[in-house]
Amino acid sequence: MTAPNALRVGLVGYGEVGKIFTAALVERELAWVGAWDTLLRDAATAAPMVAHAKATGVTLVDSMTALTGKAEVIVSAVTASQAWPVADEAARTIRPGTWFLDLNSCSPGAKQRSSERIDAAGGRYVEAAIMTTVPGYGIRVPMLLGGPHAAALREWLVPLGFDMQVADERVGVASATKMCRSVMIKGLESLLVESLTAARRYGVEDRVLASLHETFPELDWERVASYMIMRTALHGKRRAEEMREVAVTVREAGLEPWMAAAIAERQDDMARKKDGAGLTHVAKGANWREYADRLLAALDARGKVGD
Repeated sequence: MTAPNALRVGLVGYGEVGKIFTAALVERELAWVGAWDTLLRDAATAAPMVAHAKATGVTLVDSMTALTGKAEVIVSAVTASQAWPVADEAARTIRPGTWFLDLNSCSPGAKQRSSERIDAAGGRYVEAAIMTTVPGYGIRVPMLLGGPHAAALREWLVPLGFDMQVADERVGVASATKMCRSVMIKGLESLLVESLTAARRYGVEDRVLASLHETFPELDWERVASYMIMRTALHGKRRAEEMREVAVTVREAGLEPWMAAAIAERQDDMARKKDGAGLTHVAKGANWREYADRLLAALDARGKVGD
């Protein structure tokens, strides 16, 4: 390889993040950009993936083996529960020297386990912690990298548009940073869902928001609530999985993860209610009240008053 755009990059997980990253990499005119996702095995779930790949120029492959046989950099962008199975499967056929960039939101212990598996198979494992939401930044989303191979991979990927900083040569430091941050971010999301939906039920939401603004005047609470409740309403399942890994992280530190566990339950509850309450039909950029009203209407339809 003589230049970063001579890389062949393969994504495992062709969801929201995978689509954003692969489309951006195709625009950089890389030698090859491919993707593999287990959902490609099902015609119904494969259809939108195939359409996106055709529109953007991404090559879809039919197995992990096909991906490891072609890619020089493998990027894992799956749910937290699938992070280890993906690393384990990739290690079976990974070619010596191939980088394995793990974007998944997992505990430091989980990242260390995956690192040991990939490196033992001859690959070069690099952990990554994505520090904010990908849709707002695309390929330029800030990331922290970790591991002995992190600095070398950063030199290849930053010229392609990635925003990456090396947190530490030890695997787990970047993940710990992300996981501890998530207690606050996902916690605030969950608090806003619970507080403002209940306030909406009692008709006191304007007073609650006014009080919040008085206490924290630097925040636009209408905007913050609308954005954070939207993220939870649409991506609760993924966030719940992350928060279970956060709970593991907190437990690994010697603390009982009471808050992290409760946040996971709230996020998971939103995921369960998403379809029944029609949360996916709310217009982009809508005010948080529309989500709250749909949640309350769904509860009333089931004969419930509270959550």
